[in-house]
Amino acid sequence: MTAKRIIPCLDIANGTVVKGNQYRALTPIGDPLKLVRRYEQDGADEIILLDILATPDAQTPMTDLIRLLTPSTFIPICVGGGIRSLDDVHALMDAGTDKVAICSAALENPALITTIAKQYGSQCVVVSIDAKQDTTRKTWLCFSHGGRTNTGIDVLTWAQEAEARGAGEILLNSIDADGTGKGYDIKLLKAVSTRVHIPVIASSGAGTLAHIRDAFSVGHADAVLIAGMLHRRETTIQAIKQFLLEEGVTVRC
Repeated sequence: MTAKRIIPCLDIANGTVVKGNQYRALTPIGDPLKLVRRYEQDGADEIILLDILATPDAQTPMTDLIRLLTPSTFIPICVGGGIRSLDDVHALMDAGTDKVAICSAALENPALITTIAKQYGSQCVVVSIDAKQDTTRKTWLCFSHGGRTNTGIDVLTWAQEAEARGAGEILLNSIDADGTGKGYDIKLLKAVSTRVHIPVIASSGAGTLAHIRDAFSVGHADAVLIAGMLHRRETTIQAIKQFLLEEGVTVRC
């Protein structure tokens, strides 16, 4: 059985790690360099850094920060935010990034997924999906530009297309659950995980260790993204892994 991954997420705005609630009300958390070092030492399997203002504010990807970070970091780093072209991906890869996460640009230009995959391999392409429930249609819709724009695109259809175009992973963010601490959107997670054959990373809503377990055991996630619980020091990555092992979930030690 493939070991499940624990991935801290650093949402970054203007060079500072922040934590929001349903993509709004951003609260400063701290220095991204210090937090990356802390989580690496605590046993993170990967780290994802997302510049949440880059796309809405038409900023370029945070290559300068990545150049400062990667010389002393030895675990995989995935970077998202502001990526609009293959040139942006080149710049991030040259800076030391291992994977890139694309959301808005992929929705606007799905061929970009294939272009990146052909250049760097599918394992480097993470398609990030910002999903919000549409109660009228009883489905979920994709949002772009930091959760600000409703594209009207069905999440399940888009996840399958992203896989077909060469995505290596899906990063599944629930706008409804973000920052609530009430748990991942398990229905959404299970719906996507059972329709694609590539790894799905659960994101948004973790508040307890049981939420993390359920993302794996019920939602069929391959990895979980965790932010607030770690930032607030409510738990540690080692404590999460120990709990999961006791619950029968295979994780990397």
